[in-house]
Amino acid sequence: MIAFPRALVVLLTGLCLSACKVGPDFQAPKEPVPEHYSVAVDAVPDQPSLGSFWWRQFHDSDLDRLEEQTAAGNLDLKAAYLRIVEARMQVQLARAQGIPSLNASASYMREQLGLAGIVKSQGGFGDASSPGTQALIKSLEQPVNIYQLGFDASWELDLFGKVRRSVEAADAQSAGAVESRNDLLVSLQAEVAQNYFQLRTNQILRAISLDLVSAQRDIAALTRDRQQHGLANESDVESAQAQLSSLQSQLPAYEQAIAASRHALAVLTGQTPEALDEAFSTVVDLAPVPAEVPVGIPSTLARRRPDIRGSEAALHAATAQVGVSVASLFPDISLTGTLGLRNLSTGYLFAWDSKFYTFGPSISMPIFHGGALVANVRLSRAQAAEASLNYHKTVLTALAEVEDGITNIQQDALRTASLHDTVAADQRSLEVELNAYRHGLITYITVLSVQLQTVQARQDLAQAQLTQSTDLVKLYKALGGGWMDAGEPIASPSKESAATSAN
Repeated sequence: MIAFPRALVVLLTGLCLSACKVGPDFQAPKEPVPEHYSVAVDAVPDQPSLGSFWWRQFHDSDLDRLEEQTAAGNLDLKAAYLRIVEARMQVQLARAQGIPSLNASASYMREQLGLAGIVKSQGGFGDASSPGTQALIKSLEQPVNIYQLGFDASWELDLFGKVRRSVEAADAQSAGAVESRNDLLVSLQAEVAQNYFQLRTNQILRAISLDLVSAQRDIAALTRDRQQHGLANESDVESAQAQLSSLQSQLPAYEQAIAASRHALAVLTGQTPEALDEAFSTVVDLAPVPAEVPVGIPSTLARRRPDIRGSEAALHAATAQVGVSVASLFPDISLTGTLGLRNLSTGYLFAWDSKFYTFGPSISMPIFHGGALVANVRLSRAQAAEASLNYHKTVLTALAEVEDGITNIQQDALRTASLHDTVAADQRSLEVELNAYRHGLITYITVLSVQLQTVQARQDLAQAQLTQSTDLVKLYKALGGGWMDAGEPIASPSKESAATSAN
């Protein structure tokens, strides 16, 4: 049995018991936030929480299916999963630095040691002509076989917490990778919804244009018939035909926008660009916006937004790296040892008398590195300070995005309601003017003016509904894509709430 020096055991035990971690300990930042958002919202405390699947509030099965396909097939999301795996492997590598390493070795060597020449050069053989001397010289000139089996062990004692700080930093970076994936998922969900709403809106605008083209053809034919009977002049015919050509010229732009949205959705779901052409070839009305939107309170925003949690993880990792750099200023103490068997013959290789071993501590102390170690400490501290500023900026940006989102959906509701009234009034006016024109009471110029006004109003309404839907999606994204806590205040995008905000 190998006996270790008692003093060495006592020394190592004392060092291990007094081991510490240098550098600052991470404290979760507490960003001061207001108790409520500055934009007025309607509070409904008993309203159920939204949940993570916020898009289901639109009650659109096509949108639900697209979101599911995106979560399952998006290539960027799959790459984010791999980055999480990579980060967790980095944690494992960091942990391995603080665990003793053990290696096994086996070797065979045939050596000619040249001992006879060394002895001769020193005059050690005396009478070299005697038979005994000749036999000795011959034996020394024979090559020998050396067989060796052994184990090498080493352990760097983490007395100043360098390894533990490295593990802490790797853990924080792994958490950051998870939050980056969550943030990417929230962004993708919002992008899918926005592209889907753009697709449906452009399909609606194309349908409006097609209806208007059909109606304008009838008006152009009626105008030519009236001109042939002397009831209309040539300018009325040309105006009707010009309006027909103008409406037809809008169709290619809508076709391009529809194709671009379909292709974007296909790529987002991990499919070829033409994969969704057949599934989204028909016109479907834009899904109505939910009547109420849970917005929560500012103090809970940090735990709902993945980018804020990711910034906190980055700050944690940077703080731990300060400890790693500080620990580099202190000595490194390692324990190394070797235990093995060595013999000139395999027959005696495994005999206990063939054993050999070495054991002992080693210390490495930094003395002069041209200021590199101190500069590394200052660098890590500056990076931690930068990460703290980035965290604070992320929180402020999140608050601003929510405030903007609440304002936008309230004002969008006002604009959409007004445009609904405008379209209804213009449509009634157009019907009256067309009836008067058919009976020869007015000229086509009057009809054309009202018709253009009606077309513009219908297009403005469709665009306003798109803006209302996309702004709501932006608000969902700003809120972190949904959360699981019950009892959150509710923001209602109603006209009354918007009017309160405006005042």
